[in-house]
Amino acid sequence: MGIFWLRIAVALYAVGLAEALTRLFRRESRLFGPAMMAFRVGVVLHAVAIVEQSVALKSLAANNFFETASLCGFVFAVVYLLVLWKYDFQGLGLAVFPLVFFLTLAGSMGAPVGGWSSDDARGTWLLVHIVLVLAGYAGLLLSATGAVFYLIQEKRLKRKGFGGSLLSRLDSERMPPLETLDRLITWAMSVGFVAMTLAVGVGTTWAFVETGTRWIGEGKIVIGFVTWGFYLVMLFLRVSAGWRGRRAAVLSLVVVAFAALTWAAHVGLRPLLEK
Repeated sequence: MGIFWLRIAVALYAVGLAEALTRLFRRESRLFGPAMMAFRVGVVLHAVAIVEQSVALKSLAANNFFETASLCGFVFAVVYLLVLWKYDFQGLGLAVFPLVFFLTLAGSMGAPVGGWSSDDARGTWLLVHIVLVLAGYAGLLLSATGAVFYLIQEKRLKRKGFGGSLLSRLDSERMPPLETLDRLITWAMSVGFVAMTLAVGVGTTWAFVETGTRWIGEGKIVIGFVTWGFYLVMLFLRVSAGWRGRRAAVLSLVVVAFAALTWAAHVGLRPLLEK
């Protein structure tokens, strides 16, 4: 029953995830109220699941990766509720909602489920994952391209302020203004993060049904989660903490480097590793 309540909590936390992804495109989300109601109920059911698992084990349910992930998700959820109650820091939900969802989702995968109902369902699920990954990479690469042009334009404008050459002035005038590039980076980051988040959820579920509990031991999945984590931090610092300009552009390039490592782990290095 502990796993059952945990999976119900995951479904409730998914409302918070939807609210966080919606907020990337709209400053004020109408989903925050319903998301918080679902989140609070999810925390209660999450606590019930941990208690039931601990009673069954006759010790705190933190004996393996899945139980520890669930416990960490619960702690983050409770801390967020306390911070929200004391400081009314709603913006923190942009990072907490996705983090709690995926930690709890991972924790709910400690018990295996039945295999695929058909090969078509298996192939379709995998295809959706691949399309979402490609969309995520496209958004990330677009944001990185905008970041490179932002840094170039910023440097050229500074040179223009100190005189600079005629060619430098003409080049800077042909490029979009910094404000336009900044908006492009923000939009591309948001689209890419939504796609990558959905891709991580779909891919994790596919791996769970495909391999049971063995998926967590695969290095490429771990690297994928690390990349998504950096992406989450970057979006939070940009949207909620107000990071703009050079710092945000550099962060975008760092996440691209991690994404390239993830891609290499999944595809590029596979022939070399199999030799």
